[in-house]
This record gives sequence, structure tokens and C-alpha cells, in this order.
Amino acid sequence: MMKKNKTKIVATLGPASCEEATIEELVLSGATMFRINTSHNTAEAHAETIKRIRNVEKKLKTFIPVLVDLQGPKIRVGNLIEPIAIEPGKELVLEYGLEQTDPNIVPVDYKGVADDVHEGEYILLDDGKIKIQVVAKEGSKVRVKVINGELLKPRKGINIPGGTKSLSAITERDVDFIKFAVDNDADYLALSFVRDKDDILLAKKYLSHFGADIPIVAKIEKPEAVKNINSILNVVDAVMVARGDLGIELAPEKVPMVQKMIVDEAFAQRKTCIVATQMLESMIENPIPTRAEASDVANAILDGADAVMLSGETAAGKYPVEAVKMMAMIAHDVEQSNFVSYNLDLPMNPDYEPTPQAVAAAAVKMANDLGAKAILAFTHTGYTVKLLSKLRPSVPVLAISDSEKSCRKLNLFWDMHPYLKDWDVVLNDDLLKKIDKLLLEKTEFKKDDRVIIIGSIPKLITGRTNFVRVHRMCAF
Repeated sequence: MMKKNKTKIVATLGPASCEEATIEELVLSGATMFRINTSHNTAEAHAETIKRIRNVEKKLKTFIPVLVDLQGPKIRVGNLIEPIAIEPGKELVLEYGLEQTDPNIVPVDYKGVADDVHEGEYILLDDGKIKIQVVAKEGSKVRVKVINGELLKPRKGINIPGGTKSLSAITERDVDFIKFAVDNDADYLALSFVRDKDDILLAKKYLSHFGADIPIVAKIEKPEAVKNINSILNVVDAVMVARGDLGIELAPEKVPMVQKMIVDEAFAQRKTCIVATQMLESMIENPIPTRAEASDVANAILDGADAVMLSGETAAGKYPVEAVKMMAMIAHDVEQSNFVSYNLDLPMNPDYEPTPQAVAAAAVKMANDLGAKAILAFTHTGYTVKLLSKLRPSVPVLAISDSEKSCRKLNLFWDMHPYLKDWDVVLNDDLLKKIDKLLLEKTEFKKDDRVIIIGSIPKLITGRTNFVRVHRMCAF
């Protein structure tokens, strides 16, 4: 257990990795959470994949959180009669439609296309390969001029950096997959193309309707979301710096600083942060990454990301296991360096209760001052463990919970190691003996090693954290 990396690794499952044997190999190689991308495949296929994850979880006696990632309102070119050859200076006409019936009009599957664009604004197609500028709006039609590009193909994605206010953040397909996430006991739900906190609140309403309270990960991939990052962080459990679409809608040179800003804001609000997209992109085709990609992963960890994510590398690449191993090796090397900051002294956050924050900060300082081997935190929901995680203690945190759901969720947190134990009792000699037995059997700790214990009195599981204790194993 103690040999695991502090930074968690999220691996996307797909055709290259959805078999049970491969899932097991990915876990053994360092993957700690799996992403189900609902943009592809059927609900039935995804349900089968989740079953395989649970089988591996039981076999390896670990906790593997599942992230169901909603497709969101992706705008696309409609079906074309044939690909359209374009060149700079050429003019096109865009209009809502699913099929091209007029060779002079490009159909767009977004009804609000004429409402949400303005003269002079740019629109990007096919992952930014094609750039067009709005010349004029003529009723439901939008006349545009090609800035760059060569060939426009059907069903290619469209990005409107200026905004998509007429488009609902959650499509009918997304609603179906929210219910799917609830029915299949998903641990996290990722919301794509978030613009503001109202998008998150809408997703929470759907979850409530289906009788669930799944933590939401807001994918930050639109300029509006960057502007509204503080209010978004107020209402979500985690954020993902989704650099694919973000790098299309923002100028590419702005993405690195935006990434650092989002990670910093997540720290301030004690929220988990995942950095994603194109991290080891070349490993889709090659067994080793480029040096620039290795540096990119390292810099995300140095920025303070709680987790780094692989997308096409594990979903459809030729070397999914090798990609996870490489990411784990990079993380390990960075974490052993002198460049990672530990024992952070974060200011008190008014959005959280002051006592748990003070106790968590005290536990981190005590562990460092006394040379303790770990912090042992009793938790039911993960509230205190989240506070501990963002303080970046220099020792691992062992989270003891009576909830299997919480144990899974905790495994996304930085350097957290969950254990399922129904120890809802007072802190006495009997409980201390149970703690010693767990530590001596499941870790590399030895008799007389110190650990810092935090929890609540009189009940360890049910209350808010209000005590901290130094414990020397087998010292009584």
C-alpha cells in the first residue's frame, strides 16, 4: 500500500482496454480510477464494463472509483452531401439542420447558431483545424469567411468561443446517462462544457430526481467556465482541466497559465483537481512518449494536480498498459524530487467548518514535527480527508470509513489510502489495538512507530472531526 504514488491516475476505458484482464493489468500498473466516456458506445456496453471493474475490485481487494463522463452539448456539422473543399477567403453559409439539402449551405445541428454568434467573432471546426469568421447574420443564416482550412467533412465538431447560451448544458442523451450513472452505482459524474454554476445545479436537480447524490466533476473547457471558475468551484466536488476543447476555444498559449490558475483555485476551495487530455498522446501509436509529454505530466503534478488522466492513450491506443506504467513512473519520479511542496499552510476557508480545518492542519504539523509515519483519519463522508489532502501532508493518510461508497470516492484524493472498517466506537484500548493490528498487517510500519489519529468524540464515525491524538503502536 505505501508504495503507491501520491498522485492518482485516471484511465479511460474503451475498445483497447475494456476486457477484465486488461482492467486488472491497468490497476496493477498504477491506475486508480476509470473513466467511462459516454460519447462512445452504448449504455449496455458501458454497464458491462462497470461490472468488470467491480469484479477486478473484489479480486484485488481494493477500491476503484468509476467516473461516468457525460458527452454534453457537443455541436457538430450535419451530414454533408460530400466533403467541402475550402480555402482562405471563401465564404460559407451556416444554418441549423441535420442534413445538407442545399450544396451552398452547411448544416449545423445547433438551433441557436444564429442567435449566439456575432459579426466579427471566430468559429472553430474539426478540433481547430478550420477557422472561420462571422461576416453577417441574415435571419436564421450565418455568413462566414474562411480564415484557414482545406476540407470540411461531415459530423466534425464545432466550437463557438463566444458562447452557446441558447444550448442546454445537459442534453436528453445526458439525462439518460445520469440515470445510468445512478443505476450502475457510479462514484463520480463528469459534466462537459460547463459554463457557470447553473449548469452544475441543473445536473444536481437531475441527480436528485433519480434519488442520488453523486459527486460532480466540472470539466473546464470553455472560456465562460474559466471566467466563472470561483462560483463553479463553490458548487462542485472536483474540476477537470479538459485541455482538448479548452485549447481550441482559448488561444493555445493561454492554456498553461489557465491550468495553473484552476489548480490554485481548487486548492483555495479544497476541491479535487484532475488535469486531462493529450498528456501522453503519442503513446496511442508509440510505446514511449515524447520528452515534451513527459514534462507535461510532470508539470501538472508540480502544479498540484490531485490526479492526471489518460484518454485515447488507454481507450483506443496500442499501448494502454504501457501508458499507465509510464505515467506512474513519471509521477513517482516527481514525487521523490525536491520540487514538490508538502505540509502546506493554507488559510482558513470560510466555506468549511473551522474546527475540522484547524484539527487537520494540526495533524499535518504534528506528523511532520514528530516524525510520524502516517495520519489515520476516521471519516464517514470524506469531509475531513478532503481537507487533509489539500494540505499535502508529507506522510500518507489512511482513511478509515464504514462506507464502501466513501472508500471508493476517497481513492481519487491525493495520497489517500482508504480502509473499510465499521469501527464506530469510542476511542479506547480496544480500538487502539484494532488500529495497531491493521497497521502492522497492512503497512510497512513497525512497533513503536508513531501515527497521528484524528476523528470525533464521542463517536468516531458520526460526528465532525474535533480531536487529534499521537499514538505509538503497541506502546500500551
